[in-house]
Amino acid sequence: MAKQKIHLSMISQGSVLDTVDVDSITAPTVEGEITILPGHIPLFSRLQPGELHYKDNNLDESFAVSAGFIDIGPDCNVTVIVDSVTAAREINVQKAQTAIDAAHQTMSQSQNRQELQMAEASLRMALIELKIAQKTKRANN
Repeated sequence: MAKQKIHLSMISQGSVLDTVDVDSITAPTVEGEITILPGHIPLFSRLQPGELHYKDNNLDESFAVSAGFIDIGPDCNVTVIVDSVTAAREINVQKAQTAIDAAHQTMSQSQNRQELQMAEASLRMALIELKIAQKTKRANN
């Protein structure tokens, strides 16, 4: 009998980024990190910015995701909808560090509430990307 898989679809800005069948998914919800295995009960939850990763046999893929939603439907169908997602293998450490520096500069100089919120969101995502890149680099060494 074939091992049951989870069908994962990741959607960002109206386009499907990744559709894959996997063994498990770990996602950063606002209530805490959850791991989804075949047979998981249906659930709809908000995602917070963080690391989403999935495993399939010996493959372990990580992604930096922004805030969004995760829908765990019946029959092991999982849909992740986020504003932005970056695969660990595509993270540019120098670009993330530049974004961190720019966000710090904006936060120290601006009094505009909207600019401060945007800088904070940019800083949060850049720090997540940097953390994932460092973790991935250690795992590959």
